[in-house]
Amino acid sequence: MLNFVYWPISAILWFWHKVFSFVLDPGAGITWVLSIIFLTFTVRTLLVRPMVKQMRSSRKMQEMAPKLQAVREKYKNNQQKMMEESRKIQKEAGVNPLAGCIPVLVQIPVFFGLFHVLRSFNRTGEGVGQLGLSIEENYNTPNYIFSVEDVQSFMDATFFGVPLSAYISMPEDMYAAFPNVDFARMDIILVAAPLILIIALATHFNAKISVTRQQSRLASGKQQAPQGEMMQSQMQMMNKMMLWVMPLTILFTGFLWHLGLLFYMVANNIWTFFQSRYIFNKMDREEEAEEEVRKAAARTSAPKPGIKPNNPKKKRK
Repeated sequence: MLNFVYWPISAILWFWHKVFSFVLDPGAGITWVLSIIFLTFTVRTLLVRPMVKQMRSSRKMQEMAPKLQAVREKYKNNQQKMMEESRKIQKEAGVNPLAGCIPVLVQIPVFFGLFHVLRSFNRTGEGVGQLGLSIEENYNTPNYIFSVEDVQSFMDATFFGVPLSAYISMPEDMYAAFPNVDFARMDIILVAAPLILIIALATHFNAKISVTRQQSRLASGKQQAPQGEMMQSQMQMMNKMMLWVMPLTILFTGFLWHLGLLFYMVANNIWTFFQSRYIFNKMDREEEAEEEVRKAAARTSAPKPGIKPNNPKKKRK
């Protein structure tokens, strides 16, 4: 059912592996790690424009907040009319609230798609989603776009002596799927645990950048605070989830993630850090330019010194 996700993900990973294989050993762990990292960068590059549009949409939504609040007050007893008028205001401003969900929604299937593709290199287990293949069958079965030779290359690839498809909670009977690699659970922990900690901390600090900027804009009046106690409570809850719940979730579920998937998350956080700075600076420059345009328009419409303002109503009187 999700082949429309698995095949493209495996194709992008395959492409980058071939690229790095020109200059590095195709079977080396670093070659596969770089392939995963650049798969991440490829997906995030495609999402830059939607993210910029989402930020612009959010800014327009903030500017429309007083109008939307007025509509809610005016039609508080008529939900249908309230929705119609709200959509009318959003349409006039060229805002689509659902568009802001696209960057996040796209990353979810990418995450699970990569999880599945990496897990499918090792199909010797008996658990959920595993095929229970023998070691020989697994070594001689393609994995989506990857050939048998690619599967063997990935299975033998290691990072500090640990296979890239290994994970902390992996059953010991699956260790035999790597006959050319000698490792123990402690080896997996020593490599995976620092990565999990880095991901959790990076997720927290990336969220802190966004929350701090939001609070700074609220304090300076560049952004309006949500109207009503319920809306303010929801914003505070979302901020807490970003700052604490997500990082803690990563800490408590990291033992389930393959080493390759951990590198995806590390690369994802690195990209998020630099992208946030780029987009925030871009939005600030756009706001400054818009403010200058408004000031210039106000100066143009203002009466010149020594000239009385033209007041048609006063003349009629």
